[in-house]
Amino acid sequence: MKALVYENHLPRLIATGLLSRLTARAYVGRLAPMQMRDVPDPSLPAEDWLVLRPHLCGLCGSDYKQVFMKGNFDNPMTGVISFPQVLGHEVVGTIERVGPAVRSRRVGERVVLNPWLSCVTRGLAPCEWCRRGELAQCLNFTRGHIPPGIHHGNSSGASGGFAQLLPAHESQCLPVPDGISDEQAVLADPFSVSLHGILHSPPPAGGTVLVYGVGTLGLSAVAILRALFPDVRVLGVARFAHQRRLAEKLGAAQVLAHEPLRAIIEGVAAAVGTEIYEPWRGLPMLSGGVDVIYDTVTSPETLEVGVRITRARGRIVCLGVEPPRRFEWTPLYFKEISLVGSNAFAIEEWQGRRQHAMEWYFEFLREGRLDMTPIITHRYAFGDWREAFLTCFDQGASGAVKVLFEHAASA
Repeated sequence: MKALVYENHLPRLIATGLLSRLTARAYVGRLAPMQMRDVPDPSLPAEDWLVLRPHLCGLCGSDYKQVFMKGNFDNPMTGVISFPQVLGHEVVGTIERVGPAVRSRRVGERVVLNPWLSCVTRGLAPCEWCRRGELAQCLNFTRGHIPPGIHHGNSSGASGGFAQLLPAHESQCLPVPDGISDEQAVLADPFSVSLHGILHSPPPAGGTVLVYGVGTLGLSAVAILRALFPDVRVLGVARFAHQRRLAEKLGAAQVLAHEPLRAIIEGVAAAVGTEIYEPWRGLPMLSGGVDVIYDTVTSPETLEVGVRITRARGRIVCLGVEPPRRFEWTPLYFKEISLVGSNAFAIEEWQGRRQHAMEWYFEFLREGRLDMTPIITHRYAFGDWREAFLTCFDQGASGAVKVLFEHAASA
């Protein structure tokens, strides 16, 4: 089968880093760490695994950040991954074949992938986190009968959707209800990431929140807030005009430009009716501010602005991750702001009921509460992978938000 294989190959990494100073095409060039290769069809790590044939696979921000080499060499997450990798964890597809011990799934069933490589997928008894349905906090990402990896795409033994076939444990396959299209279903993963962050740090009744960054996660957050918390006023910060238009379409009351930074602070002050404190130098701080920020970027820049515009004892929920550097964070302690990490998704509670975040997504779709498909801006045949990644690289010119690989099965 064909697969995009990413190798942790130092000479390729160095060559790509140098050539990328001349052209962005170096990231997908012939010397890049990721290349299209012919590889054997997936083998099953255990008898309760199966093989999926992807229809659509989303390009996640984590995928193209890796391809564009945006990371730190001292990132501790490298302790829970393995190479070579086949990326791609936002997958909707059909079950191609099943192992002899598979009991809950059948050949031909259309499913979405819940990509977490937690205890059960590794043949282990559930740890304390897995027993509670919090698979992203599993204690055993380096143990069991598959190599280290937290989810499909970053374990050498669990390839992802950047391939014509992929292996999965039967527990990772959630059936797609009739009436829900592949285009809707492929957004289940990023939607669930935003749902998890919002339900764990919900806005106060009648409050004002700000979604910082309105790419895939941010636009999902806007739609969730509008659908589940209709009395909450949603502000946004957008880098590009096409993101602003989508945020307004999905329910944001006001969307601010991402720069200049002072204009964001002044815009929030005007929106919530609070005083601006001017320092001797640098950016100002607000006396009040928004109740919650859902920061889907989480860079030093967004945090520096965020602590200035959050009200006292408000909360900043970090849904994204960028390389760290120094930023001025004095308002964090002064206002007693809570800075909260939010990782992936789990079994989530809403209105007294608990079910998987992806199942909530399907339920909201059936009820007609939301439609996330407008964020799908580009679809590429799997063989056109270079152009797909370059579309992600220059989102301002391309107008990209969610970019999909379309495998032959869904054509």
